[in-house]
Amino acid sequence: MSWIEEISLEAADEKLKPIYDDLIKSRGKISNILKVHSLNPGALKAHLDLYMTIMFGKSGLSRKERECIAVVVSRADNCEYCVNHHAESLSRYIKDETVLAQLKQNYKKARINDRLMAICNYAQKLTSQPGKQQQQDIEHLKTFELSDKDILDITLIVAYFNFVNRIALGLGVAFNAEELTGYKDELT
Repeated sequence: MSWIEEISLEAADEKLKPIYDDLIKSRGKISNILKVHSLNPGALKAHLDLYMTIMFGKSGLSRKERECIAVVVSRADNCEYCVNHHAESLSRYIKDETVLAQLKQNYKKARINDRLMAICNYAQKLTSQPGKQQQQDIEHLKTFELSDKDILDITLIVAYFNFVNRIALGLGVAFNAEELTGYKDELT
């Protein structure tokens, strides 16, 4: 739920209902961050298309790496909704509860490989100091066998989560334990 009106599945019109139905079919349920768009189905559809492309589309990045970016960016933005949602997704790929907790609080303390640490450092810097990015940041990522396409994907995911965190924070999108779980596993 949020601080603005949200249209329920039962009240959805001919523009919104097919989007809701597709979400239930593909993901198992509708997350609160998507319900908050219900007053603007076109924006919801565009948002969902971008999300599915960058988080589930073909990429040299693993799903684990993508979810780590989501958690790191969301922590930097203090967006508890997205930290918790994406930490829940990340738990499918990282079974160590200590590492998961560290990623949720301070990724720099987590025992992760050098490639993932470099990705997280880039995500943190682009989120907290976007004007400080330099070509050497990109060159450093390339030392971890990340292609230009992979680096574009990282940057798109960072930008997306900065965008969605502001939606969640700006509109008071809430979560609870029930809302965090019950999504279908993987799409790819």
